[in-house]
Amino acid sequence: MDTKEIIKKVKKIELKSRRKANNLFMGEYQSSFKGRGMIFSEIRPYQYGDDVRNIDWNKTAHFNEPYVKVFEEERELTMVLMVDVSGSQNFGTRKQFKSDTIAEICATLAFSAITYNDKVGLILFSEEIELFIPPKKGKKHVLRIIRELVHHEPKNSSNNLSHALRFLMDTFKRKANVFILSDFMDESNYLKNLKIAARKHDVTGIRVYDEKEKEFPDIGLVTLMDNETGKKKIVHTSSEFVRKQYKSYFDRLTYEFNQRFNLAGAGNLSIRADEDYVKPLLNYFKKHSVK
Repeated sequence: MDTKEIIKKVKKIELKSRRKANNLFMGEYQSSFKGRGMIFSEIRPYQYGDDVRNIDWNKTAHFNEPYVKVFEEERELTMVLMVDVSGSQNFGTRKQFKSDTIAEICATLAFSAITYNDKVGLILFSEEIELFIPPKKGKKHVLRIIRELVHHEPKNSSNNLSHALRFLMDTFKRKANVFILSDFMDESNYLKNLKIAARKHDVTGIRVYDEKEKEFPDIGLVTLMDNETGKKKIVHTSSEFVRKQYKSYFDRLTYEFNQRFNLAGAGNLSIRADEDYVKPLLNYFKKHSVK
């Protein structure tokens, strides 16, 4: 992809994602994710219903009536986008690749974050950490993130989420809102590190898949290539047994993804690459805000 194509694609993603962020996610994003702590605001006379633990005893003794310290939530947050750039993301049978949908979702989340002056960081991972952009604020920073998502050429075709989670924990010592975007076609067991990460951070797994990964079409003999290993295989898609086996494999990966994130106490949702991601994201934010 040449420079002009990259700029055109970045602009397209920016316009599309900013509109969705402004129209749909602003309120939901703010209510879904809490700040990292409480900061002192003021001291005022005690009112019925105030927490007695917040009484300022020095002021109370001085004025001979109860005074309380008032605290407000420290709103500023850090969002971390962890994006799987392994070979299986470069697949799509309708409209666009999974990687394109992931880039759009990332851009929408990032624009929602900077609306509230939050910082946004990016981790691109395969079987190793391929790129890390430390969290910053502002539109220019988000555009840089989008450019990297569009332009980055992966060094490795396979992935290792467990390793990426260790990098997250080593790098971010304070609580962050972490979104992991992948197809989660990961045979390794990342549950242990996911549990550790979810105890410290607010973690959400966003699984992006293609409809043909869910169920093979009946199109006879086809040669398929694994984008992560490069291996080719002839598959008889007209065989009902083969199609059932493949569907069983997809269902198992779906179950393992949901189970691992649920066991870790992390949020999760699945989005088909060719569908509008607004509704599933919006529904997730609404559920998240009432937890």
